[in-house]
Amino acid sequence: MKSQRANLALAALFLGTFVLGTAELIVVGVLNLIATDLHVSVPMAGTLVTANALGLALGGPVLTALTIKLNRRTVLVGATAVFIAANLVPLLTSTFGLFVAARSVAGAVQGLFIAAAFGAGIAVVPPDRMGRAFSVVISGVAVSAALGVPLGTLVGQAVGWRGAFVGVVVLAVLALMAVAVLIPSVQSTGGGAGNQARYAFAPRVLAVLGLNFLVFAALFATITYIVPFLSSITGISGPMLSVFLLAYGLATAIGSFGGGRFADSNAARTLTVGTVGVAAALLALYVVGTVAFLVALALLALGLSGFVMAPSLQYRVVELAGPGAQLAQSLPASAINLGVAFGSAAGGVAIGSHTASAPVLTSLVLAVVAVPVAWSTSRLRPPATSVQTNSAPASQPAGAAA
Repeated sequence: MKSQRANLALAALFLGTFVLGTAELIVVGVLNLIATDLHVSVPMAGTLVTANALGLALGGPVLTALTIKLNRRTVLVGATAVFIAANLVPLLTSTFGLFVAARSVAGAVQGLFIAAAFGAGIAVVPPDRMGRAFSVVISGVAVSAALGVPLGTLVGQAVGWRGAFVGVVVLAVLALMAVAVLIPSVQSTGGGAGNQARYAFAPRVLAVLGLNFLVFAALFATITYIVPFLSSITGISGPMLSVFLLAYGLATAIGSFGGGRFADSNAARTLTVGTVGVAAALLALYVVGTVAFLVALALLALGLSGFVMAPSLQYRVVELAGPGAQLAQSLPASAINLGVAFGSAAGGVAIGSHTASAPVLTSLVLAVVAVPVAWSTSRLRPPATSVQTNSAPASQPAGAAA
């Protein structure tokens, strides 16, 4: 029965991160429709993506610090409620400035939700399954990219971009009910934000956050511009483009799901092996770019290698933060979003100055740099003053044994 309750709680967290992840990325699929309807340029409409990413990267840790002493279920319910309100804004107004502001708010509470979801997730499972709890939360975002965004784009193209946001709001209401009913009370067990910050921003934690940044910069310097690569280098066009993108998306979902077991087994080693895998997949993509079948295999390897590391990246940050784990739980998402932004910008510069394969070469350079960083971080150990073991969760449900 206890195991069943834990699985239901993790399912609620998965639904929440799936909905929030879908809302974050769905704008990309209907960007042209938003630009036309609100009478702004496509680049201006693109600030909706930037606003959400910056809100998550900067606002998420701030909100996590401000709510550090609150019950995790309370935080999850509150964050989801604010998220629903933020996504109602574009349905109720045509003012672009308010839309941008609402996206910033949605991004900030998304970061807060993810951090609280990690805390709630590891509180309902045994300590030796912490990595698998992380993988469930992370997989919600990965599956949203693989399935939620394409489906939302189809809805938006069929009934208008606001129809896609209606779908997001409906799913978010369902997620709110699931969180309220299925998540147990999880009391905060850490100190205040100031005390936790000493550990959450320690050099050993920043080193792993830097690895987060490098890995996702390497991934997104290529993935952001993969369609031009497939079109001009591989010779893929039309519906087959969606097939290649779906294959990559499914590989990321499988990697993030399966990565939890590797995190529980040896998170530090997983990061080294995974980073080498990313570099090898990018090298293969660059070398065999004209052979469609081999490109498909390279994309599968890239998605698997990149996202199998995601639970281990989260695990290592929490582990190395020790007493600052609750605050540190929000930081990997920030590092990842900054990496995505940097990688996309670097890939844009590369493709603007050279050929469609230049972003892949840019990604390869970033991945090669990440390999020794990953190896170096594998030697880092938690603080001696940590009150937790390497696998202990940062918080426990009310009434649970510490």
